Amino acid sequence: MAKSALIVAGGWEGHEPRQCADLFAGVLRGDGYEVAVEETLDVYLDAGRMGGLDLVVPIWTMGTITPEQEAGLLGAVKGGVGVAGWHGGMGDAFRANPEYQFMVGGQWVAHPGNIIDYTVQITAPDDPITAGLSDFAMHSEQYYLHVDPSNEVLATTTFGGEHASWITGTVMPVAWKRRWGAGRVFYCALGHVAADFEVPEAREIVRRGMRWATR
Repeated sequence: MAKSALIVAGGWEGHEPRQCADLFAGVLRGDGYEVAVEETLDVYLDAGRMGGLDLVVPIWTMGTITPEQEAGLLGAVKGGVGVAGWHGGMGDAFRANPEYQFMVGGQWVAHPGNIIDYTVQITAPDDPITAGLSDFAMHSEQYYLHVDPSNEVLATTTFGGEHASWITGTVMPVAWKRRWGAGRVFYCALGHVAADFEVPEAREIVRRGMRWATR
């Protein structure tokens, strides 16, 4: 039986939520998933539908979420539904909701220098999400995050001091996995715009992360 995935796309248009939804809906369908795409957070209110899913992919930057919508999403994950996402929609969402951020395992706070060249280091070469992948270059925003120390980190990046001297040498998680109740949570801090996933390693880490998070 095919796995079921729900993509919820919206919020700030600068992160290209619909383009990213189209991209990863195609990736998931290519892996045999049945995929639905919604453009309203009210889908989280449907407990029956949410509880029957195998994976949720939230692509909703900033914005606000009602207590009822948040409870619907977090309750589904706590009950065993997987959740997976990336910067442009999961780690820079609902800035006033610490419990949502607790589930994600981190929150974006800065991108010193804006669009720059940097390297992503694979730190868990034996994990199935990153196995066989080598360190790779990105030309995009490099994200400074507040992160949960309980995350199982898969990849990192190191900040230079060109744009914020006081963080020189800081090693920052880029991809991690964790648990929220019975649910698996995967996050990748890449993906300012859809074109970032033209980097094969960035796209593959998210693809594998979605598969890992799936119930």
